[in-house]
Amino acid sequence: MRPNDDPRLNTPSSPPPNELPRPRFRPMNDVVRSTSQNQQSRPLNDVQGVSRPQTSQSRQTATLPRPVHPGDHLLSAPPHEDMLESGLPPSDSMNISEPPRKKRSKWKVFGVVVAVLLLLAGSAIAGLFWWYQQQLQPVDVNATERTRVVIESGSTPSIIADQLKDRGLIRNTAAFSLYINLSKTRDTLKAGTYNLQKNESVEQIVGHLVSGKQDTFRLTFLPGDTLANHKKKIIEAGYSDAEVTAALAKTYSGALFASKPASADLEGYIYGETYEFSSSATVEDILQRTFTEFESKLSEANIVEGLKKQGFTLYQGITLASIVQREVPSSGDQKQVAQVFYSRLKVGMNLGSDVTYQYAADKSGVERTPLLDSPYNTRKYAGLTPGPIASPGLSSLQAVATPASGNYLFFLSGDDDKTYFARTNAEHEQNIVLHCKEKCLIP
Repeated sequence: MRPNDDPRLNTPSSPPPNELPRPRFRPMNDVVRSTSQNQQSRPLNDVQGVSRPQTSQSRQTATLPRPVHPGDHLLSAPPHEDMLESGLPPSDSMNISEPPRKKRSKWKVFGVVVAVLLLLAGSAIAGLFWWYQQQLQPVDVNATERTRVVIESGSTPSIIADQLKDRGLIRNTAAFSLYINLSKTRDTLKAGTYNLQKNESVEQIVGHLVSGKQDTFRLTFLPGDTLANHKKKIIEAGYSDAEVTAALAKTYSGALFASKPASADLEGYIYGETYEFSSSATVEDILQRTFTEFESKLSEANIVEGLKKQGFTLYQGITLASIVQREVPSSGDQKQVAQVFYSRLKVGMNLGSDVTYQYAADKSGVERTPLLDSPYNTRKYAGLTPGPIASPGLSSLQAVATPASGNYLFFLSGDDDKTYFARTNAEHEQNIVLHCKEKCLIP
């Protein structure tokens, strides 16, 4: 019997109303390819839902097609065309696994951590570098005073760093040590005495210490300045307060101090002049230099002999000369002012000098007033002050040693800075009205 004679094999022209149409497929020979010449293709009958055309040999062994039910085309859909064309069996194509996402995520996290660590390390290095540069800057760019530093022979770099830090010349000892190591100057620092400044950087300070040059400096002591002012200038030259205080408290000998009371300080004995010293000079060296200069000037001008003629010792002469110096700094009127003071002393009048009570008030740190109860207040007490009130200049010493002639008992420094003299109090009051409306207002 022929296949078409079997009613079971005859395909109806149209499907029954309640049945879905049978899916139509391309011949599998056009789709499925062999993956290898040595690999034998699987029978198309093995592919679910695919019917192979019946040949003369296969017709005898053909099996009846299974019934078609709704939805079978979804369950038995052929493999995707792309999978079949890839050369892989459908089951192999469906088993291709994706890349390991977990392992990739671990490397991503590791990279982020490394980047963060590098960023933090870079920031730390930049911060340290900024800090290091700041520590090398001057301690005080506005400072003008010098600081004397003595580097003893055999001092180690750490000792030198501590000295500089203690004197306020560097900001940080660690930064200083790092700098001399990086600049390779650690072993070239030389012992000596240096006058350094707080407005110098570490580089400049190290430059001084490497050169080993013993600097010189100048000190100017002005006539009319007090001992307190002189002390301040010496400190500004680089000496410590303790050094200066100790030197000023010492007892000095010589002709200059022959008439000086033992209890008196050195007020009036530092001669006003400009001096040059080496950086290795001590405070005692500075003071001795001024004493030597003072003695030389006294000798040249015959001051001691002139004072003797006035009945004064050298100490009394220095005291009166200091008052004259403070009253009238100009040398032109100093001799006449000295004459006024001598005349007042002779007739028993108080010197009445305003600069004397002002000195006492400043030294005691109290308000300036002519009513101040102090032996230095010559408005209140007769005679000379207990001691000098400033350093006299040569001209004021000469004025006291050889005063001008005259019988003036009064004088004043007018608003125009000129000196006006008077013989009587009435004349003096008139001079105040005419020439001293501002300066003569007693505070």
